[in-house]
Amino acid sequence: MAAGESRPLNEVQFLTVAEVASVMRVSKMTVYRLVHSGHLPAIRVGRSFRVPEQAVHEYLRESYVGVETA
Repeated sequence: MAAGESRPLNEVQFLTVAEVASVMRVSKMTVYRLVHSGHLPAIRVGRSFRVPEQAVHEYLRESYVGVETA
């Protein structure tokens, strides 16, 4: 699905901060920083955040640093 396209909410999979941290292999604090800085979109549910799974994949794809060969 291309950026800017929206999916029906019943098709969106949400991850907890702990799940995102596990997928990205970073600390939960790093995920909170990404959410608060706006680099990773999230919704607030009570006192916790939920991150769309697709947003995690897009963030990782856009952050990929490839090695260029000469």
